Amino acid sequence: MVSLPLTLASINAYPCLMKATSIFLPALVLMLWTLLVLVQVPIRRFSAYFLGRRVVADDFKYGESANVPADVSLPNRIFMNLVEVPVLFYALVLIAFVTNEVNQVTVGLAWLYVALRFAHSLIYFTYNRVVHRFAAFTASNLVVLAMIIYLGIALL
Repeated sequence: MVSLPLTLASINAYPCLMKATSIFLPALVLMLWTLLVLVQVPIRRFSAYFLGRRVVADDFKYGESANVPADVSLPNRIFMNLVEVPVLFYALVLIAFVTNEVNQVTVGLAWLYVALRFAHSLIYFTYNRVVHRFAAFTASNLVVLAMIIYLGIALL
């Protein structure tokens, strides 16, 4: 068995060890998670309405009014988080693929980003401790920054 050193210089020396399309799997997983969160928006809204929780259609005319209970508005806020910064992540995935920079580093960072976005959403959906949510959010943004720097250097 061949031992592979994982230094930045050696990563591109073994391009055949990883399919270039492997960079798309974490992106697809995050897209699926985003859609699953989106499904929660109408479920929570309709449930609140039909359970008589003093929510009317006009409460959602411009997003969500102050009349909307926090547990009903939460999925919408989580969904918005999943379509803000992740746009940069999706662009980085495409850049890595198009420029032949799919390797252990880019795929590893992509999976780390997805894991942190899951953690952020799950914290939000469950106990919603702001400091923990902020830590996951910040860490995920630092992963995106690391991907930007890594790909920027690789493309020089």
